[in-house]
Amino acid sequence: MERLLVINPGSTSTKLAVYDGEVEHCSTTINHPAQVLAQFPEIVDQLDFRQNALLTWLEEVGVDLNTITAIVCRGGLLRPIPSGVYVVNEAMTADLYSGRYGKHASNLGGLMGFRLAQRLNVPCYIVDPVVVDELQPMARVSGHPKINRISIFHALNHKATARRAADILGRPYAALKLVVVHLGGGISVGAHRYGQVVDVNNALNGEGPFSPERAGTLPTTALIDYYFRSGVTPEELLKQFVGRGGLVAHLGTNDLREVERMAAAGRADAEVVFRAMVLQICKEIGRAGAVLHNDVDAIVLTGGMAFSQQLTSMIEEHVRYIAPVIVLPGENEMEALAQGALRVIRGLEKPRCYEPA
Repeated sequence: MERLLVINPGSTSTKLAVYDGEVEHCSTTINHPAQVLAQFPEIVDQLDFRQNALLTWLEEVGVDLNTITAIVCRGGLLRPIPSGVYVVNEAMTADLYSGRYGKHASNLGGLMGFRLAQRLNVPCYIVDPVVVDELQPMARVSGHPKINRISIFHALNHKATARRAADILGRPYAALKLVVVHLGGGISVGAHRYGQVVDVNNALNGEGPFSPERAGTLPTTALIDYYFRSGVTPEELLKQFVGRGGLVAHLGTNDLREVERMAAAGRADAEVVFRAMVLQICKEIGRAGAVLHNDVDAIVLTGGMAFSQQLTSMIEEHVRYIAPVIVLPGENEMEALAQGALRVIRGLEKPRCYEPA
């Protein structure tokens, strides 16, 4: 039986799990208080701190390190790469450690996993990191030659959910045309054509629909005018639009359930903002459908907000004319990571090698 250690670091927490094959043996989420993390000048400086928390947890739950046969981690900010399962190697850890392509807590996953894998002499993998790039050439072109569109999205959940939808449809993922919609703190809508995400909005930086925490695509002239009139720095402006935009900016909360309660209690502003977000999501789905010539096998709704029946039913009402809607709520990141590693271990998928640009 394969025993997998799954490592998924976030900004203020580290999710850990041990899987015996497809079955979760144990799991936890270790929360890291902001005041504790504040002592580390750079994210990478948290490496030893988080590694020690990982080892302490494994000892507490009685998992013998020598029983682990492979480690799989959330992928961090790397150079743009095709989707798949990648062996974590020295070239990858060098890019993660330096923050060459961006500094984010997810970078710690590969670093933690690689360090422990070397100690245990077992393989270490990442699966479908956020920088997965399968865009068709036209999707990279914006309205200005100095600014290109880039692919940064919830690739892990997109790919895993697309495979689940393929199972429901009884056809291989590589034979389908899907529009996959991740509904979370950020929202990404991808056009999946025969196993590749050929077009998708940059969800990390808030392109596309506004979401609980992101402002989404904004009118260019109004944005330029706001920036020069506000007097804020570019860094502060980015914080306003990515993290404090969307529902947070309009209604003071990033919790969709609270927004639904506000609307149900008669707050007209909450009702309008909620419906505006729905409309923007549906417009993005329509755009993705157009990329696929409206020859779409299914529209798949996933992510944490997909647990809201009100949200998913309103979206379905707008877009079901394009294709049937399948709702598969949740992010299921730990399971998706484990499944990716198992595909490689069992010879169902060939692992990829990361090479520096």
